[in-house]
Amino acid sequence: MKRLEGKVAVITGGVQGIGKATVKKFAEEGAIVVLWDVIEDKGKEFVKQLHNKGYDANFLKVNVAKAEETESAVNQIIAHHKRIDILINNAGITRDSTMKKMSVKQWQQVIDVNLTGVFNSTKAVIKVMLEQQGGIIINASSVVGLYGNFGQTNYVATKSGVIGMTKVWARELGRKGIRVNAVAPGFIATDMVKAMPENVIKMMEEKTPLGRLGSPEDIANAYLFLSSDEASFINGAVLSVDGGMVP
Repeated sequence: MKRLEGKVAVITGGVQGIGKATVKKFAEEGAIVVLWDVIEDKGKEFVKQLHNKGYDANFLKVNVAKAEETESAVNQIIAHHKRIDILINNAGITRDSTMKKMSVKQWQQVIDVNLTGVFNSTKAVIKVMLEQQGGIIINASSVVGLYGNFGQTNYVATKSGVIGMTKVWARELGRKGIRVNAVAPGFIATDMVKAMPENVIKMMEEKTPLGRLGSPEDIANAYLFLSSDEASFINGAVLSVDGGMVP
């Protein structure tokens, strides 16, 4: 039997990078997958590809920074599927700059998506999970949320904040049958990273004890494990998937 057979999984930022790899992995493992993203054309095309392979998937255009959109999306899912078993809070953006040069707009854009977006999505979904008396929530943090990173005040603040929220929600929701964990990826070879200068990629590889970048599938596998029954006693954890990086 597949590990997520019949489970309804919401994956935010599911159109590209780690999110896309996660959607594929969850669909392969039998989940009914609902992608939330703002990139509508790519989202619908991706879902069409999944349908052609026989997978059950749907796309909803959702800006997680807007609470009304997350609430509306949850209502649509419940009307169609009657339940939500898994939420992967994967959506995120970067607007990098040193503290001296960072604008208020750059700060707020990242906070709105990476932190408030996680709050909005979880707030909308836990109403359903509490009624079901069960569910799984996984939040995307980052190795930089643990160790910091030059030029990423806004991003690091959100990824550290996500860890804090994970710890709180694990305490608040655990007795209700809802497990909440976080994954902290290291340097991952997404399309965005692959487009960086070769010397930057080499620096990332050298900082990773395993000597390579991670793949989006490496993170998808971590999400899968934490979403499966094999992780039934893991709650409030932060799983680093970073090839052994240390500060």
